[in-house]
Amino acid sequence: MHICFITNEFPKEGFPHGGIGSFVKTLAVSLVKKGFQISVAGINYTPNNETEIVEGINVYRLKKSTIKGFSWYFNSKALNEKIKQLHKENPIHIIESSELGLAFLSKIKDIKYIIRLHGGHHFFAESENRKINKWKGFQEKRSFSKADAFIAVSQYVKKHTEQYLSYNNKPIAYISNPIDTDFFKPISENESDNKILFAGTVCEKKGIRQLIQAFPFVKKEIPNAVLEIYGRDWFFPDGTSYIKMLKEKELPKIEKAAEDVCFKGAISFNGIPNAYSEAAVCVFPSHMETQGLVAPEAMSMEKAVVFTKLGPGPEAVEDYKTGLLCDPYNPKDIAEKIIWFLSNKEKKEIIAKAARKFVVQKYGLNTIMDQNIVFYKSLLKSED
Repeated sequence: MHICFITNEFPKEGFPHGGIGSFVKTLAVSLVKKGFQISVAGINYTPNNETEIVEGINVYRLKKSTIKGFSWYFNSKALNEKIKQLHKENPIHIIESSELGLAFLSKIKDIKYIIRLHGGHHFFAESENRKINKWKGFQEKRSFSKADAFIAVSQYVKKHTEQYLSYNNKPIAYISNPIDTDFFKPISENESDNKILFAGTVCEKKGIRQLIQAFPFVKKEIPNAVLEIYGRDWFFPDGTSYIKMLKEKELPKIEKAAEDVCFKGAISFNGIPNAYSEAAVCVFPSHMETQGLVAPEAMSMEKAVVFTKLGPGPEAVEDYKTGLLCDPYNPKDIAEKIIWFLSNKEKKEIIAKAARKFVVQKYGLNTIMDQNIVFYKSLLKSED
């Protein structure tokens, strides 16, 4: 079977990538090991074409158009041409993208087109209480109309997406994103007893501002606590930096505690486990997630995790059994959960060990990979 993933986020050395990129690499590598042919096609970060083989995956990064107002057209044209070429050389059976990814793809007979619900424009517009952008909303509806099937990474994202977009009576499966529990495994000797870690895009919806506001409450109880923030910057529509805003507006508010807040910048995929391993507590107070990868990744490493109680948080963490759930809009609540872990080391260790067992069972790579393969094959079988 030949599967082609459509994404611009496949990890590339020296460039930031998001959760979708991590997901595609993790699943694609495991599928290659099972004998599947895997291609990844997307638009490059730079204005040139690049092709490489990454752990058996054929990765095609296409030249990025810089023509203002028409870049979407030329990028889509390049992507369509590449897919046609790949299909001619070795027939593609499945094409998979995230919510907007099929909008301008030309459908080819005999290929099944799947949308995996990672959290699209309508989904996050609801969670962030903002208006639908007409252009993005149009693309998402157009993309959904072209899909032959859907995969939801959590029950929450399925229910909240269907309030705005139709699945058009097409097959839909619930399959969590996988966690490579051999890659994310315990490295206990690195752990610091006072380090609090955040990882993810540094933006409002990840709850980082409230985490910074929570930090002085933590320092009051745990004076030697430090907060390390890993992740790429986010930029406002006018091009200004979110991290710069935090440094200029939020850090002065927490006064002396700001001395122990460290922005570490983006981190490579291979560097993530080492960063997690050094933390006493990993905190991800997201305002909204579709599933969230960072929480189960850290849990897989037997780390104490504070995750959001909103959205799919309770699907990923059982409160006081595999981690702690917090109100991401309440800095005092975030602080209380961090302090609880740092003050209850024996209970923290029990919870952390239970967390890994839970992740292995629910998000284990082999389990999730098998679920995906069964679904892929069921779609192709329906054509027979």
